[in-house]
Amino acid sequence: MTYIESAIEQKFIQKLIDLKYTHRPDIRDKKTLEQNFREKFEQLNRVRLTDSEFERLKSEIITPDVFAAAKRLRQTNTFTREDDTPLNYTLVNIKDWCKNDYEVISQLRINTENSYHRYDVILLINGLPVVQIELKTLQIPPRKAIEQIIEYKNDPGNGYGNSLLCFMQLFIVSNESSTYYFANNQNRHFAFHADERFLPVYRFADEDNKKINHLSDFADKFLEKCTLGRMISRYMVLVAGEQKLLMMRPYQIYAVKAIVNCIHENRGNGYIWHTTGSGKTLTSFKASTLLKDNPDIDKCLFVVDRKDLDRQTRDEFNRFQEGCVEENTNTYTLVNRLLSDDYADKVIVTTIQKLGLALKENSKYHDQLSTLKDKRIVFIFDECHRSQFGENHQAIKNFFPKAQLFGFTGTPIFEENASYKRIDGTDATLLTTQDIFEQQLHAYTITNAIDDGNVLKFHIDYYKAEGDKPVSATHRATKQAIVDSILSKHNAATADRRFNAIFATDSINDAIEYHHLFQATQNRLQADNPDYALLNIASVFSPPAEGNKDIAQIQSDLPQEEQDNKEDPNGKKAALKTIIDDYNAKYRTNYNIGEFDAYYQDIQKRIKDHQYPDKDYAHQNKIDITIVVDMLLTGFDSKYLNTLYVDKNLKYHGLIQAFSRTNRVLNGSKPYGNILDFRGQQTQVDDAIRRFSGQDEERAKEIWIVDPAEIVITKLQNAMTQLEDFMSSQGLECTPSEAYNLKGDNARAGFINLFKEVQRYKTQLGQYTDLSCEQQETIDAILPHDTQRAFKGVYLDIAQQFKKQEAKQGFSSPEQEQLDFEFVLFSSITIDYDYIMKLIAENTSKPRKQQMSRNQLAELIASSTDLMDEKDDIIAYIDSLKAGEALSEQEVKAGYQAFRQAKTNEKLTALAQKHGIAADTLSAFITQIIDRMIFDGEKLTDLLEPFDLSWKERRIKELALMEDLVPLLKSMAKGKEISGLKAYE
Repeated sequence: MTYIESAIEQKFIQKLIDLKYTHRPDIRDKKTLEQNFREKFEQLNRVRLTDSEFERLKSEIITPDVFAAAKRLRQTNTFTREDDTPLNYTLVNIKDWCKNDYEVISQLRINTENSYHRYDVILLINGLPVVQIELKTLQIPPRKAIEQIIEYKNDPGNGYGNSLLCFMQLFIVSNESSTYYFANNQNRHFAFHADERFLPVYRFADEDNKKINHLSDFADKFLEKCTLGRMISRYMVLVAGEQKLLMMRPYQIYAVKAIVNCIHENRGNGYIWHTTGSGKTLTSFKASTLLKDNPDIDKCLFVVDRKDLDRQTRDEFNRFQEGCVEENTNTYTLVNRLLSDDYADKVIVTTIQKLGLALKENSKYHDQLSTLKDKRIVFIFDECHRSQFGENHQAIKNFFPKAQLFGFTGTPIFEENASYKRIDGTDATLLTTQDIFEQQLHAYTITNAIDDGNVLKFHIDYYKAEGDKPVSATHRATKQAIVDSILSKHNAATADRRFNAIFATDSINDAIEYHHLFQATQNRLQADNPDYALLNIASVFSPPAEGNKDIAQIQSDLPQEEQDNKEDPNGKKAALKTIIDDYNAKYRTNYNIGEFDAYYQDIQKRIKDHQYPDKDYAHQNKIDITIVVDMLLTGFDSKYLNTLYVDKNLKYHGLIQAFSRTNRVLNGSKPYGNILDFRGQQTQVDDAIRRFSGQDEERAKEIWIVDPAEIVITKLQNAMTQLEDFMSSQGLECTPSEAYNLKGDNARAGFINLFKEVQRYKTQLGQYTDLSCEQQETIDAILPHDTQRAFKGVYLDIAQQFKKQEAKQGFSSPEQEQLDFEFVLFSSITIDYDYIMKLIAENTSKPRKQQMSRNQLAELIASSTDLMDEKDDIIAYIDSLKAGEALSEQEVKAGYQAFRQAKTNEKLTALAQKHGIAADTLSAFITQIIDRMIFDGEKLTDLLEPFDLSWKERRIKELALMEDLVPLLKSMAKGKEISGLKAYE
């Protein structure tokens, strides 16, 4: 620890002392930590344990399972004493967390087996370590500091799994000026994922979303003893389905508090304005569960307005807590659950249509439910901008006079966007969200979310027809021109099909016509060019209801489709049947129009499962563009959806809802949501941004919309100039080959950070669909494609060298600590395994003068992160090919696999000989790991059974074996992650 870090630590500890924490400088190791916990345990549970009982208690509660430890921390547990009597105990005061003992310790060394990690500051609640704070200097990026905690967690001897540190709930990282926090989790959840979407990491904020960055301010607002107790006990969610801990975001916490306080004080109704994509389901789930334990509340109903959202919400609730919400298959089931006194039925998820049917005066259930009229029932309405302006809402208010109603919406109804009216005597007035729900309880707008990086900005391309004439209500583009434009721009918009798109059309007839136009146009393109890669096009719109209650319920929130199906229903039904038949042929499914819901669910799943690269999920399984009318434009989330094509009039909340399908955060390869508007709706966009920006109207457009191309091109030029100046300062030309001549870690780190910015702007511009020819020429002049590709290879090579150096040293140099690698910016859809194998085959078949050189092929392979682990093997294979030997793609692939297997066998034999292990035994062990993709450390020790070794000698030999084994396993796994292996790297 540096002097600066030590000074920050001492100041922080004094702050905690001021907040009434007890400083325990005497607790510095495992023994004193356990002794302190024993004293607190015995005081809380009013018991005296014998030494053997305490040892047994420790063995029962200490576990590597983070989720199991978190559950144990929050519940009453049972322990059998030596005289066989049961002891019901808690680890902390779970009824009133404020009444626990709060202590602070520093520089704890656990000293377990082979690890001597030291932890900066730890907060104890009743002697249990629940919060760890790592303090860094200002120069260290937070991501790097968090990565260090992750590496600590993944070290097999770290103490988190075999000491009281298993009860750790939260990690905090601060350089004093910037402070972040995140939840502890199982190791499989506690890593940088392959797609580089970072752990859920938060900055705290006040109710107005003003960030609380400084460590001292953070301590005041977050670490005050009772506040911390509430954060851990009330605002962390244990996701049972995934065995995972979630920490609620600040705005979610404030929304839950606002609802709970409003109910506690019986202050009427209210609504929460939280933007689409901000996690409203988690917020409403936590509000519901807190109300479930409120004895003053008889029922809590979470009400959605569509059957698919009913299922989606129920699944989400049950993901957070298994079995907390049962399915209401029909109105009869709903009524029974409403009348039930069972605790499990206290929270119910249902549709507003189903609830409305039960409450109708002529309903057979009306009289049965009359016993609930005087009950205190809470209704929480999802997407209340859609569902709360009809007869059902009034029926609920009339039937339950003591009910409190709360709404969640990402786009409230204001006077400007109100369309429903109520009749008060003879006066007709516009009805707003405020009219319905009385008061706004909390707001977190899309402006806040974009500012925080929780959702993405938008790039909007307003289509211009021939002659650059803007389209408008009077000057519309033809459908064929729109299809041609989409097909020409789709690859750019979706980063070479890395993502997918929705096409919003004006009517069912338009959707049908577009479906046929895409088929005909693509068939023509493929006939002209056999290498043209077809886009997978799907279409979904609801069929005529014809008495089907499920379809009628779906259509109650699909006004255009409901209206369209009244005209020529047989024609629309026949067209949808043909579309579903096409879908079945393409995806080898067997849906029919009578199973429309299953067909609709399959489309949603394919959009969500789009993932890349194609080797993990073949393109034949994906949907590139889904043609819709009303469906999927609200309430549907997919991080792999990045583009919306619009040939439909949109405004206000409908426009924001539709646009927001595209802006879910994934990683650096998805810099924004892409909108291609074919109706010239810039005025409507500007109006919607102004209306839904919240309090920051003046900056809203700047925040919501990405910079125009000319500004990003200027940023690219400036970034490239900085790189050129840096290379010049090192006495080198700014070329990829010269970058290999950089001397020292500091210089190489400088190159990494500078070229990363160049690549970031290039990635952003690569998905702009409105670049002029002149702008594209300027971009190519700043950084030619071949030069960019070669620089990418250098970046990846240097980054790998840093990673290997860090792993070998076991620590980071100052230069490495300041690095923030982003491999995802350098991944490539086109340069993958299949592409390279095809290229090699084509190369062998061409005349020698037309063949790519070995260096050109090597440069191409080196520029793709998808081939990082196989680069050397592929290049060696290319070198092994005989000159003039023409090979098919299948022969190239088979030859490469045989070449690779031969190399693997050589390494395996050498490895077995080096460590004195039978080759067939080692081979069987490795095969088992690769088949299961799970590393079992216990079975590793079985390999060493034949050796007569002491424990220490065996451990040394095991680590030596692993040093050689890990690279081989990673190579054989072909880039896929082997569970459990990370701890040994």
